[in-house]
This record gives sequence, structure tokens and C-alpha cells, in this order.
Amino acid sequence: MAELAQARVLMIATDGFEESELMKPRQALLDAGAKVTLASLTTDPIRGESGASKGAAITPDALVAEMDADDFDALVLPGGVGNPDKLRLDRRTVELVQEFFDDGKVVAAICHAPWLLVEADIVDGKRVTSWPSVRTDLANAGATVVDEEVVVDGNLITSRKPDDIPMFVDAIKSLLIEELEAAVE
Repeated sequence: MAELAQARVLMIATDGFEESELMKPRQALLDAGAKVTLASLTTDPIRGESGASKGAAITPDALVAEMDADDFDALVLPGGVGNPDKLRLDRRTVELVQEFFDDGKVVAAICHAPWLLVEADIVDGKRVTSWPSVRTDLANAGATVVDEEVVVDGNLITSRKPDDIPMFVDAIKSLLIEELEAAVE
């Protein structure tokens, strides 16, 4: 049996996501047996970026507006500059981030995605990391910002950039396994 066979993971993205930060964690979680749902603002294909170049497109499974945190064990937020900048303007996306966090579920954000954590007002007093240009926003929101590959503070996981994806995915898997084991006890 796959290690995350019972896990249900929601990923939220829109146009401008960093391709590797969506595709690699998604595939790693699927390979570990998790059920991964990709939600977006529309069900039209969304296009990623790879550095400054256009990246691959992917068709979302569902609409953010129809998602309920109760149906999932974890939330994964890929970066890219345009992606979280658009998503933080969507009220339901921000509410979902708050709901996952408040429910003690895994919330994982990489690169520029911690902008969504700031918008959801969940970083005050938390230890986090991100892409360098987001760090001032995190500090201004009350976070303790560090420059590390991956930071886990309670149910919150943050990483800096595509190079950190292996550690980011390992942290997500570990915390999800802990969450699922605690639910069984």
C-alpha cells in the first residue's frame, strides 16, 4: 500500500504558476498514493511558467469556489509570481487557506505562494521562509523569516524556490503521515 493512500490533498493554482512547483509536488504526492485535486478560479487550462519562459498547461479538476477544507487533509500552494498575486485577490482562496490553517491541517507554500499566507493573516508569530522578494511582506505580517530550504512550524510548511522542491515534498509527506496516523489513534 502506498504511504499516503488515505491522503486527500488540494492544490490551488492559476495562470502564472511556477511549473516545477506545481508539477513535481503533485506527481510526488500522486506517486505516494495521495488523491490530489487541482482547483483554480476557472476550469479552463492554466499555463505555468518555467523561469521567464512559458511553461506547460494543465486543466484544473475543480473550481476553488466549490472546494471545502473538510474534504481534504492538506493544502499545497505552488509559487510563481503571477499565480499567488492573482489568487490573493480571490476571497474564497484566502478563506480556504485560513480554514485549512485553523483546522490544523497541513498548509504548504513555496516561493511566492507565502503571499497567500500573508493575505490569510496566518503568519504572525510563525517561522517561515520564501522567495527573497516576499520576505519583507512576511516580516511586516509578523513572521520570523529565515533563509532555509524548508521550514516547518506547526502545520505550516514553507520553502524558498524550485531547488528546494525535494525537501518541500518530504516535509509535506512527513507531516501528512503524522496527521493521518494521529487521526487513526
